[in-house]
Amino acid sequence: MTPPIKLLFVGINPGLWTAATQTHFAYPGNRFYPALLKAGIIDWPIDPSAGMTDDDRHRFTERGLGISNVAPRATAKASELSNEELRHGAERLTASIELWRPVVVVIAGITAYRTGFKRPKAVMGRQAEQIGEAELWVLPNPSGLNAHESVDSLAAWYRQAADAAGVTERGIG
Repeated sequence: MTPPIKLLFVGINPGLWTAATQTHFAYPGNRFYPALLKAGIIDWPIDPSAGMTDDDRHRFTERGLGISNVAPRATAKASELSNEELRHGAERLTASIELWRPVVVVIAGITAYRTGFKRPKAVMGRQAEQIGEAELWVLPNPSGLNAHESVDSLAAWYRQAADAAGVTERGIG
């Protein structure tokens, strides 16, 4: 039986590489997994460029981690999604989150969050609202296209949410 999700990461939508490998955040320049490692959210390196191994997936879920997307359609760039797709995706995601009941949800992409969830003035960080019973954080997207963020800055953001979810040593107990 899969353990409950404590920390759910939500990307904008699958990139083409992600769709091909069936692994979220899989494009070789994406900083998601290096940031998780640096933040202490995972304790082993993951190289998803060819697809996560079964062992990687097992260890990931055993830590109470999950991954989803706002919009399901794969594109070369998130900017190819329509506002309608983001809003519909946000509704679908909200329904899923209410079923999955994670402790913390991290949406990685402020623009997609503002559009999809109709929160045009949202800022980075923990949000005042929740999705279902889950604490909601909106944090930077780890894509290489988001050039002003580094592995270090992403790790710092992600660590805060992971501590709140109780999946890091600091957040446990």
